[in-house]
Amino acid sequence: MTFVHAVERLPEVLPPERLERYADTVVRSCLGLREGEELHVNAQLAHRELAAALAAAAYRAGASLVDVAYTDAHVAAARIRHARDEHLGPLPPWAVARLRARVRPEVASLTIVGEGDPGAFDGLPPERVALDSQKPMAQLGWLLRAHRENRIRWSGVAWPTAYWAQQVYPELDVDEAQRRLADDLLWFCRLGPDDPPGTTGWEEHVDRLAARAQLLTELDLERLELRGPGTDLRLRLSPGTRWLGGREENAHGQLVAPNFPTEENFTSPDAAGTEGTFRCSRPLSLRGRMIDGISGEFRRGRLVRLDAATQDDRDFLAAFIDSDRNANRLGEVALVDRSSRIGQTERVYSNTLIDENAAAHIAFGIGFGQTRLPDPNARGSRGVNGAKLHLDVMIGTDDFEAVGIARDGRRVPLLLDGEWQIA
Repeated sequence: MTFVHAVERLPEVLPPERLERYADTVVRSCLGLREGEELHVNAQLAHRELAAALAAAAYRAGASLVDVAYTDAHVAAARIRHARDEHLGPLPPWAVARLRARVRPEVASLTIVGEGDPGAFDGLPPERVALDSQKPMAQLGWLLRAHRENRIRWSGVAWPTAYWAQQVYPELDVDEAQRRLADDLLWFCRLGPDDPPGTTGWEEHVDRLAARAQLLTELDLERLELRGPGTDLRLRLSPGTRWLGGREENAHGQLVAPNFPTEENFTSPDAAGTEGTFRCSRPLSLRGRMIDGISGEFRRGRLVRLDAATQDDRDFLAAFIDSDRNANRLGEVALVDRSSRIGQTERVYSNTLIDENAAAHIAFGIGFGQTRLPDPNARGSRGVNGAKLHLDVMIGTDDFEAVGIARDGRRVPLLLDGEWQIA
């Protein structure tokens, strides 16, 4: 008997040498993967080309195992559409085992982003979509604690799917759109043709962000004032607040760059200390849905008003936020200036990983425990939001201003007319 094996050729979005450089930078510089360690990858089917390249890069770095878990939005949509309420958000034991493995110091995790299944959740009741997303969190308190305590080595990386590329470059045919978006991503990551060779450009960039984060921490700010078109926010910062950016040292002593690319310096404000209004400068991509015109108001730390361009979009977003009782408080504030390569393109990329690094932003939901300096006398969460979800929305503009108020009352300009006022 003769078996004929049909081998499907992977589509080529990037030339092999550029794809290899991209994957190697993620594995070696963002995650610091070492000999004998494991890499776990979460991907959609449309990310297969990058998933395969990451596996090759990890094994070249000496990985003992690369495990890729593919998700399918249309399968999830079928569950939301037809399953009984009690069967939404299933978390099978093998999925729990994968998640538990991520907490081990010898395991690194990657999530590939870039929408590959457009419209899968269109027309579904927003309450059921939110319930399916949040129900598993009831079983994952230990995982959320690990995230807050910075015990998970994780990074997010983008891949130019056909659908996403044509959202960004609708005037181009699909192949050219993917190539253009791929070129953009490499330029954002300091891996473009005019950048230094290897990972030098990327590492110099994240080192600059880390140095600025140290300066912001040393200012010992008590409050932030954020102003832009439709935005007038006042945020309280807890004593011992630490700013982050670029690469960070996690609880295991490993240097990790959680976002690839990145342009932000960020921290977690006191979750109970936000007042004022905001208006988003870019749309939000949420579960394959683009939501524009987002605005709202905070009082005593909680979101009391939420609007969007359409009532359906507003209800979809509100259902997601309302699925967690603390998601209507802030967990992050991030400052990005006009030097951002992403912002310089003046394009909306319809992807949170990219768009949040084009402009200053805030995030609803869970905060970051590593944004507090060690203090043996401190108790409790020290103002860090303990919600179960994290949702970034962009508020920065070219004339955006951020002013810090130090604990001695000094007003310290941080961003003026969209530009950093500190090194």
